[in-house]
Amino acid sequence: MAIKQLSVFVENKPGKLLEIVKALAGAKVNIRAMSIADTKDFGILRLIVSDTDKAKEILSDDCVVTVTPVIAAEMSDKAGALSSILEDFGYENINIEYMYAFTASTELGAYVVLRVDDNDAAERILKSKGISVLDSLAI
Repeated sequence: MAIKQLSVFVENKPGKLLEIVKALAGAKVNIRAMSIADTKDFGILRLIVSDTDKAKEILSDDCVVTVTPVIAAEMSDKAGALSSILEDFGYENINIEYMYAFTASTELGAYVVLRVDDNDAAERILKSKGISVLDSLAI
């Protein structure tokens, strides 16, 4: 099952990221995973949080925020774990638009977040290989 990721368009200037993090903390929204890519004038902050709806409501006052379905696939912490997932996607011609990794609590382990062109096919492949994916309830 896909999980919800926030994409936040942030001005690339000192203090903007801090404002976002403080706003989420003040609303008691926990950041589970984060990635940021920047250009000269703005960045795209990608977040997986404990309460997507609340975070979107808070951040939409000052930033453009979109919600995107992504997959968080469990990986073992060993060489070759990611290449195996990517190889399976390649065989099925699934395009990866972007990805980033995070570690969860000890019980949940390590995950790679994947934005792909076909979430249903990607999830089917992962599950057929015995790879667990997070759902919104686990976040």
